[in-house]
Amino acid sequence: MLLRHRPGQLPIWRLVPGGPTGKHLYAAVTGAVLSYLSFGFSANLLFLFPLLLGYASMVLYRRRCGIITFFLGFAYLIGCHLYFMSGDAWKEGGIDATGALMVLVLKIISCAMNYNDGLLKDEDLREAQKKNRLLKLPSLIEYVGYCLCCGSHFAGPVYEMKDYLDWTEEKGIWAHSEKGLSPSPCGATLRALAQVVFCMGLYLYLVPKFPLSRFTDPVYHEWGFWKRLGYQYMSGFTARWKYYFIWSISEAAIIISGLGFSGWTDSSPPTALWDRAKNVAILGVELAKTAAQIPLAWNIQVSTWLRHYVYDRLIQKGKKPGFLQLLATQTVSAVWHGLYPGYIIFFVQSALMIAGSRAIYKWQQSVPPNMTLLKKLLAFLNFAYTILVLNYSSVGFMVLSLHETLVAYGSVYFIGTILPIVVILLSCVIKPARPSRSKAWKEQ
Repeated sequence: MLLRHRPGQLPIWRLVPGGPTGKHLYAAVTGAVLSYLSFGFSANLLFLFPLLLGYASMVLYRRRCGIITFFLGFAYLIGCHLYFMSGDAWKEGGIDATGALMVLVLKIISCAMNYNDGLLKDEDLREAQKKNRLLKLPSLIEYVGYCLCCGSHFAGPVYEMKDYLDWTEEKGIWAHSEKGLSPSPCGATLRALAQVVFCMGLYLYLVPKFPLSRFTDPVYHEWGFWKRLGYQYMSGFTARWKYYFIWSISEAAIIISGLGFSGWTDSSPPTALWDRAKNVAILGVELAKTAAQIPLAWNIQVSTWLRHYVYDRLIQKGKKPGFLQLLATQTVSAVWHGLYPGYIIFFVQSALMIAGSRAIYKWQQSVPPNMTLLKKLLAFLNFAYTILVLNYSSVGFMVLSLHETLVAYGSVYFIGTILPIVVILLSCVIKPARPSRSKAWKEQ
């Protein structure tokens, strides 16, 4: 399904007549047609309510349109998750329209919140809010085109209305400049397509060797502890390549459309950057030094959305964020994915994992520079901790049911749950000296 629409759809975009309006119409119509071809007529009816809800809230009550759209949009998505319960089909490799609905809801909420932010003073806004705020109401055709456009309709990544409008109107970084016309996307697209082939090939090779059904197989429970733990690692490793494949296709589609362009390097001659479409950094996930780095490399655009529209907005002015903001953000992410127990457990586990990793990182940063060996040891422990807890936790995300999740976790004595809790409790007792706030610490 993904292969049949994205690469073919988007090069035509460059030939669409009628200026920005023609492009919006093309985006809206092709998005609706592709939804119909993939999921049937009911898919467009499914999308219609949140589309109308978001736009009506912006027209009727701008001062509260962001919060209204957030809660009603998520309520509608939760209802659809409960009705379709599509996680079981996804686990078997199937797909339905709720995946596209998940992406659509995020786009609608961000558009409404940015329009709401257009009323606020500069001093009340963060940098991301200043960059993405909308000072005037998008037209209906702009809004629908944004929601249904450009290869991200089915699987993401999410992008901002402001960027979409600049792209269609050839403003901002898409404007013609002294550096020449818009850069060619061909090289970056071919690199993304090569990644698509590699990811799918590796996934198809690995998935028969590490089936999820093994977790409830009596043979699995006859293995020793380390073999069971190793199987959990390989199961998580295998499953991730499916997502790498899907996101690489979306990346190729958005790059070839031009929207993936994100600026120029400062080198001479300048080189085009294509990071706007990037939704995963494979090595950044597989070789993450700390758990706090994983959201920067996995499902990057959704992680960015969660930071801008949930995490940052829960931080009270003049106060520092804490575990509650992190837990709330992970809970929203869990609900967005669906109401299966495995999703909820995975994202609660993720909050514990990141909090524990931050504690280890603080200890590492507090070590004096002359104690290099200890510093390296703590860095290695954080890396090993991240690998262990991530792949342990991801079993819940894959098997979904409460019974299978608890059986899999219990087979390794809940090590991936106990370890983060122990680290967090130890950090309350063994408090490191406060290091100077470096750039690396700010990233944590």
